[in-house]
Amino acid sequence: MVQTLLKRAATLFAVVALITFAAPELSAQQVNPTESAVQEEQLMRALQSGEAVSGRITIPDARAGDLIKPDNKDWAATHGGTVKTVNVVAIVGMLVLLTGFYMYRGKIRIDSGPSGRTIQRFNAVERFAHWLLAATFIILALTGLNLLIGRAIILPIVGESAFGTLSGWGKIAHNYLAWPFMAALVVVFVAWVLHNIPNRLDIEWLKQGGGLFTKGSHPPAKKFNAGQKVIFWAVIIGGAALSFTGVMLLFPDIAGTSAQWQFYQVIHAIVAGIMTAIIIAHIYIGSVGMEGAFDAMGSGQVDVNWAKEHHSLWVDEKLAREGRAAPSSGGGAPQPAE
Repeated sequence: MVQTLLKRAATLFAVVALITFAAPELSAQQVNPTESAVQEEQLMRALQSGEAVSGRITIPDARAGDLIKPDNKDWAATHGGTVKTVNVVAIVGMLVLLTGFYMYRGKIRIDSGPSGRTIQRFNAVERFAHWLLAATFIILALTGLNLLIGRAIILPIVGESAFGTLSGWGKIAHNYLAWPFMAALVVVFVAWVLHNIPNRLDIEWLKQGGGLFTKGSHPPAKKFNAGQKVIFWAVIIGGAALSFTGVMLLFPDIAGTSAQWQFYQVIHAIVAGIMTAIIIAHIYIGSVGMEGAFDAMGSGQVDVNWAKEHHSLWVDEKLAREGRAAPSSGGGAPQPAE
């Protein structure tokens, strides 16, 4: 019994002694101070010289090993400089122009006064597609602008915690609302493309400034005038560009190289800024800028006199098909709305 205990004690002592003397050697093999110092020196030299620095990875995506890419500095400078400047100038510039226009022209009224008769301008499907496109674009624009200028404007006001929460939810909204935006874009294109093909009437409309600057001036137009056609094609082309580049940003694996992904990001942000400025002008005309314009997308019914002044050819054709006569430009006593 005693001999057995002595043997076990000797074995335990040998194991402890082996660990005690071997541990420093194992530590030296695992963490070599000389090698660590060399790696740190190489890293600092790469930082100072602008070299690319990559690490070792075990996942299939080789780009995940990139620690430092000097080309990203140029992209960051463009994103924080040129892209931000284009967005701020486009949006603020449009707001200034619209303010000046409102001070000069005021609200554009129906010159002959409301007739009391209405005519259907847009059906329920058209209005649904329009409002879906409008609502998703507004949220996408606001969340995108937050990523661009939020740190400079919103962060100092709400603080880091609220800004972080806002940005996190904004990113989720931006990613997921892109899909209904694209769906609405397709519906709007299919519904209105035939009415937005340019024609000779548009030239005359543009020459007269659409009558926007002169009271009583109403150049003839069909369902969409030249100004609305500009908005339509800006939204379709710009929306298509945003959709394509947005998909590339959501799925960088199919975007190509890092340089291509950065290119898509810059295009995405610049197009978004320009489109936002255009949509602000569209919202202005459709709300405070023109009497009766909101009804077109509100109830879908517009006053006949409004239609005669802004879309005379379209309303004549529509009333003729329905077997109704348009009221005289003098207005007269209001009649019950249909």
